[in-house]
Amino acid sequence: MRMPGWLLLVIILIVAAYWALSEFEANQPAIEQGNVVTLVFPKDRYPETGEHIKSAIERGESAECTIDREGAEHNRDLSLKGVPTKKGYDRDEWPMAMCAEGGAGADIQYVTPSDNRGAGSWISNQLEPYPNGTRVRIIVK
Repeated sequence: MRMPGWLLLVIILIVAAYWALSEFEANQPAIEQGNVVTLVFPKDRYPETGEHIKSAIERGESAECTIDREGAEHNRDLSLKGVPTKKGYDRDEWPMAMCAEGGAGADIQYVTPSDNRGAGSWISNQLEPYPNGTRVRIIVK
């Protein structure tokens, strides 16, 4: 049985609209709501990092953090202390090192470098306009 042309066109339009909406959401800058900036993290682009953020939050880590770029290096040293490197992987931290809440006790997971570094770059670019002290809520989608 052959599908009518109009039905095929409707299906194509629905798929295209869904794709366009997901791309639109993933490319939106951070949204300010009151004193908190909400950032929708694109798990489809960075699946390993997205899964790490999501699972860390489910295990009790906060979905919110406070930007503290100056403390990032120190926080990274504290969070990664005692966590061995693993060939072919980065050690991803949640909360992020650039957050005041990062550092000792952060949730660490091994993630492929391209996923981890791409995600870090994406988040950094999204939050660039915001000063230290800004509260950020991350939503993984």
